[in-house]
Amino acid sequence: MAIVPALHIGRDQVQLAWDPAVPPVATVASGSVVEVDCLDSSNGQLAASSTVEDLDRLDFDRVDQLHGPVAVAGIEPGDTLQVDLLEFVPADWGWTASVPGFGLLGDEFPDAALRITRLPAAGGRAEFLPGIRVRVDPFCGVVGVAPTLGPLPTIPPGEFGGNMDNRHLTAGATLYLPVFQPGACLSMGDGHAAQGDGEICGTAIETPMRATVRLTTRKDLRLTGPEFLTPEVPAVGARRRYATSGVGPDLMGAARDAVRRMIDWLGREHGLAPSDAYLLASVAVDLRISEIVDMPNVVVTAHCPLSIFE
Repeated sequence: MAIVPALHIGRDQVQLAWDPAVPPVATVASGSVVEVDCLDSSNGQLAASSTVEDLDRLDFDRVDQLHGPVAVAGIEPGDTLQVDLLEFVPADWGWTASVPGFGLLGDEFPDAALRITRLPAAGGRAEFLPGIRVRVDPFCGVVGVAPTLGPLPTIPPGEFGGNMDNRHLTAGATLYLPVFQPGACLSMGDGHAAQGDGEICGTAIETPMRATVRLTTRKDLRLTGPEFLTPEVPAVGARRRYATSGVGPDLMGAARDAVRRMIDWLGREHGLAPSDAYLLASVAVDLRISEIVDMPNVVVTAHCPLSIFE
């Protein structure tokens, strides 16, 4: 049965900062399905016909726009917003760029580069370079709620979510975000067709994206940062995992926060004492660099396979 959204957010409903002062474009009831029609992260400045010369003309004050925000009735600071990621439909093309001065090795790659990739209509794999095909796993790099204070730039992620660029937040995943403002005020954007952990050069296969999500108030859950449940993907042998994120300007600090939140989850959900959870984390939990280029903050995520509890 097709999912009928309660609300559609259009490409023209955008903001260029995380700002709690921005009023929501609409308010929905808890449990509502929302469809978000996102431009690519260039805010429509690049197209399938673009060339590397178009990178020189990019207005970086307009990139990484946010579509929304949408409020959820009755949700308050201290609650958790549950975001069920139901569907992501990319365009039939995407772009990847190396922008001088940006990315993990930006100082070592001073020349701009741009590659346009044609995307298959029904998922599968896309030819990125001759003879090299990558799996299309669409997601939105930006999913977040209104922060405590603002305005904040859209590129660095935060405890409110935002530009996390986490490639595991694909359809079937469930994201949990702490709420800092009445209504939560969720915004999304930055469609990605494919990306590796870390988004090393600063871009994925960037593409316009239609995202469908369900927004639910969780008053029984108190979080201090983003957490999520991954989908099970039999095609690639991926089992479900629960993941906790650490976000901050220091890689080690973010890793420690991710592990602390994992220890909290193991206690909350499985009744483990902190010392036992810490030992288990060393044995079974994977630390992954989810995002390392959106300075000044990085994102480290701790992944716990649910199969260990079966």
